[in-house]
Amino acid sequence: MQAFRLVTLTILTAMMLNGNVCLAQVAAPEKQSDAEIKKQSQAEIAEDHHEDFMRSYQFEAVDSGDCDWCHWGDRAGKFSNWTTHSNRLVPIYTWGIKLDRFDKANSCYRNQEKLKEIYGRLPDETLNPKADYFDQTDVYRLQQQAIEAGKKHIIVIIFDGMDWQTTQAAAVYQEGRIAYRRGRGTGLAFLDYKRSSSDYGYFVSSPHNNDSQVDVNAQVVTVQGKRGGGYSAAYGGNRPWSRPADPSYLKGRRKSLPHGYTDSAASATSLFCGIKTYNSAINVAPDGEPVEPIARQLQKQGVAIGVVSSVPISHATPACAYANNVTRNDYQDISRDLLGLKSIAHPDKPLAGVDVLIGCGRSEHKGDDRKKQGNNFLPGNKYLAEKDLNAIDVKNGGRYRVAQRTSGQVGYQALLEAATTAAENNERLFGFYGHGGHLPFRTADGRYDPTRGINSAERYSPADLIENPTLAEMTEAALTVLEKDPDGFWLMIEAGEVDWANHNNNVDNSIGAVVSGDRAFQKVTQWVEKNSNWSETAVILTADHGHLLFVDDLEALTGNRLNRKPPKRAEVSGQKGKSESKPAGA
Repeated sequence: MQAFRLVTLTILTAMMLNGNVCLAQVAAPEKQSDAEIKKQSQAEIAEDHHEDFMRSYQFEAVDSGDCDWCHWGDRAGKFSNWTTHSNRLVPIYTWGIKLDRFDKANSCYRNQEKLKEIYGRLPDETLNPKADYFDQTDVYRLQQQAIEAGKKHIIVIIFDGMDWQTTQAAAVYQEGRIAYRRGRGTGLAFLDYKRSSSDYGYFVSSPHNNDSQVDVNAQVVTVQGKRGGGYSAAYGGNRPWSRPADPSYLKGRRKSLPHGYTDSAASATSLFCGIKTYNSAINVAPDGEPVEPIARQLQKQGVAIGVVSSVPISHATPACAYANNVTRNDYQDISRDLLGLKSIAHPDKPLAGVDVLIGCGRSEHKGDDRKKQGNNFLPGNKYLAEKDLNAIDVKNGGRYRVAQRTSGQVGYQALLEAATTAAENNERLFGFYGHGGHLPFRTADGRYDPTRGINSAERYSPADLIENPTLAEMTEAALTVLEKDPDGFWLMIEAGEVDWANHNNNVDNSIGAVVSGDRAFQKVTQWVEKNSNWSETAVILTADHGHLLFVDDLEALTGNRLNRKPPKRAEVSGQKGKSESKPAGA
């Protein structure tokens, strides 16, 4: 049986590396040995790598440190001098609902009093009478508008860290041609889908401040930060595709105007609570007071709540969909909020918990994390204590049907089976997966074979690919449970590995991660067309913040880099780096 399992996993891996994710119908042939299958798979991969120009370009840029087709940061020609977030304008796409209450003439950035209300002050050089953009906090109000319009299903899809430039890079690569240089664009499903009243815009994501200090045990803000946010179109640009007059401004490095850039916690708090706050805050105001996110407001009205992520279950974006905490680093307590258990933020009366929670972090363990997570941290899994996992399981009298990554088990099949059972029995669903905290990276060409970025390249075993579902499959499982609620549902889906790839300055991984999220979007639209309609559904797709990728030669994304041929495979055959590592998804 074990030999059969290894053969099956190897075949499935070869199929996934060839872009085929239809795993359920695959079985191992009887006459082909394990060694023969591995040899065949390796030969196919080696042959296709010869044509994988994106992988070659990425490797060459990292290896040399110089790059003539793209750069990360504010120094053209140098491949990387910036590996974190920026203050860029963030794109947003909607279906079933319009943006006209917030953008163009209605922009809060044209209104001094509205800016004071949002930031608690009037940020320097932020008022702009010509602003077409609006604010990230308006996305919360957009969801409220959907509720007022009678929408029964509200689906928010967050591509963590995906700015306009990342979107364009993925779309140009997918199309194999340069179809746009500004505007909404084309080449991805979420760019091209127009079967409903679709809209497009962009907003400012800058935080209230980025240097507050907190006490995790007391759940209080001890020092309120003084370095505030804001946005200057004069330096950053009036539109997402504008070349900034001063790229260092987008890094918060312009001495005369050091507007802070957001992290995923402050930005997600804005998206789901409608307030500006400090970096690292999980649904708390700048003074540390808890704020109720829109999901919990809807839950009180009988609406089902779902949270899905390709990164850890209690990272910043899924955390802000539901929980409260003064710091994003208190992972176990955030998971307790999400799963309806007593937490440091809700010690006496726990939150109700979400109906569906599917994400990653299963393989991440920590012996002692009390410095970040407080005195109640329990050694073991970093994101979910074993005690808490046992408590929620229906097998032990809990409320959740649990599906976890299991050796030799096809992750998608097991998750969908659990979802089907949960829906039939009126149970909740919890799915726990991952490789090193996140789903395996899909690369630009559809395989799962990353080359290195600033950190060394990740490597996946057959089990890593087979035992984990994709984000699209997680989305399908969530909808299977949520659609049973007659009162409707609110669902947040996060393509979180876009951010991890961009932190790693890895264009190949970033494009693949965008496509993975795009597949999840397609699952959503297919569900709407089959099971609902656009009069009762609103879909909002956006990012929480940007990075600082500049594509200097778009032709490179089509394989024609400055009229030069891609490097030969022999030039990119090695790998540098000490060991597998990953950037912290900030």
